[in-house]
Amino acid sequence: MKRGLGAVMRSAVICGALGVLVACNPVVRNHGFIPFQEDLDRIVIGQDSRESVAGIVGPPTAGGVLAGGDYYYVASQFRHYGAVAPVEISREVLAIRFDGAGIVRNIERFGLEDGRVIVLSRRVTDDNIADTTFIRQLLGNVGRVNAADFIGEN
Repeated sequence: MKRGLGAVMRSAVICGALGVLVACNPVVRNHGFIPFQEDLDRIVIGQDSRESVAGIVGPPTAGGVLAGGDYYYVASQFRHYGAVAPVEISREVLAIRFDGAGIVRNIERFGLEDGRVIVLSRRVTDDNIADTTFIRQLLGNVGRVNAADFIGEN
């Protein structure tokens, strides 16, 4: 009977170790959309418009900031590994640029190696209240109440 218990314990340890190993396998997740090359080959630079491009390759992932801006298609792959934060392992950006008349001017591809880290500026608007809490503001008005304000006399 002792031998059977040892075999069960050994099996449990082996199953637990296999479970840990399987749980630590990286999971790759795809985000975004890049049109197929066959569809991009159908776009004629200097002839196609925004509407025809959207009809050929689909709506863009993002558009330019200005009205009538360029089209951007973005696809990324992230590796998730256990409890560690996901890591971006690849990124591709396809930019379709238009001229002022809305006609395709250029098609460009960018990868993760072409990207730059941009530091965001955190500008906070000051509330002009010097370390005063809401309760302190309420209690600060206790002595300033005038009964004439409530009964309507001047």
